Amino acid sequence: MIRLISTARLEQLTADAAAAREDARQAGVSAGVAFGEHVRALFAVTGRAERAEAAMSEVGVLLSAAVKELSAAQQELLLKDLEIRRLRQESERWPLEGDTLTVLLHHGEPHAVYACRADAHADTATHGFPADHVWKPCDERPAAAFTWRCEAFIYDPASNGFHRSHPSVPGELGGAA
Repeated sequence: MIRLISTARLEQLTADAAAAREDARQAGVSAGVAFGEHVRALFAVTGRAERAEAAMSEVGVLLSAAVKELSAAQQELLLKDLEIRRLRQESERWPLEGDTLTVLLHHGEPHAVYACRADAHADTATHGFPADHVWKPCDERPAAAFTWRCEAFIYDPASNGFHRSHPSVPGELGGAA
């Protein structure tokens, strides 16, 4: 099949082809610009994601340290709670008949009160008294005659108080019998 094309038709086809090439070139430029914008947006989003991941890692480290501190604080609170319960039970049960206290006297003056004689003896060692001192029962001399002296006191529920375990022997009162 043979087709005859006129010059005017040929010029029209050439002009249409040139217009199509220009449209294609502009579409390519627009596509390149759009692609560049998408690449820049992708880089921005990737940067934000990397920064968020780094921040999340830092938060994880901080959270881990906070959890450790919280655990230590809870453990300390538990120990304090147990100690408070023990002390409360001890204070509620004490004193009972026959319980003793030891008063440490220094030159006859009360220095401190202890739950047991061994604690009183240990305290005198902190004040320069020999730690290996052999303690002996005191005689009838007044308490002021001794540098350190331990006196035991026993709880008496009838009087709601503590009394000396060895009452002092009264001396003669001016020759009276």
